[in-house]
Amino acid sequence: MVLQTTIDLLKSEIPLHQETINLSEDSVTGLVLVDIINGFCTVGAGNLAPREPNTQICEMINESTRVARLFCEKKLPIMVFLDSHHPNKPEDPYPPHCIVGTDESNLVPALRWLEEEENVTIRRKDCFDGYFGSMEADGSNVFVDWVKQNHIKTLVVGGVCTDICVLDFVCSTISARNRGFLGPLLQDVVVYSTACATFHIPPRVTTNTKQVLPHPQEFMHHVGLYMAKERGAKIANELSFVAAGKAI
Repeated sequence: MVLQTTIDLLKSEIPLHQETINLSEDSVTGLVLVDIINGFCTVGAGNLAPREPNTQICEMINESTRVARLFCEKKLPIMVFLDSHHPNKPEDPYPPHCIVGTDESNLVPALRWLEEEENVTIRRKDCFDGYFGSMEADGSNVFVDWVKQNHIKTLVVGGVCTDICVLDFVCSTISARNRGFLGPLLQDVVVYSTACATFHIPPRVTTNTKQVLPHPQEFMHHVGLYMAKERGAKIANELSFVAAGKAI
């Protein structure tokens, strides 16, 4: 495993400032949940699922569920990305995972209720990046349309993996915002760290194989958040809604 001294050194060399974000109820905040599905989060559910219960993943599911319920109570828009691949289209360097039609590509049990909520848009994607995974054959983009139709000013993002699908989506969304593709309203992209997680593959597992890369969880989680901040995202470890000057 990566020594704690190495992780401490990383955090001292690239310190990450996280903040409390107060979300105004005077404007629309949208929530995006990325790939909180069985194939990445449920023990033993597939090639990329955890082999044993994982604290970071469990906390991510719990916090994502709490925040999603809060957004539903307020009737705020939620978009849910589900990694869903066709068996004849591999996603290197990873083994087959989250195949369309299997339970791997479905929401974890704690979030399955979202499928029945009117304010929730579910999008299956067959690539890392939900922004590109939202593109249709005619050139339209389901995510872009969702932002514009709901007049979203602030976007809160959570899910897995912090340093892969979450980061890719955040980077593309910020680039699109900067280019004006998302209209004049979207201002802030907030990565909610407590509702993010990544996976853990210790170096000892990869010693005798060239196809699997080491992926120390805490290390890569920090790097993913840091890189999102470098691209212009805000990193929050706490969220609150504010109405008339009061946090809710």
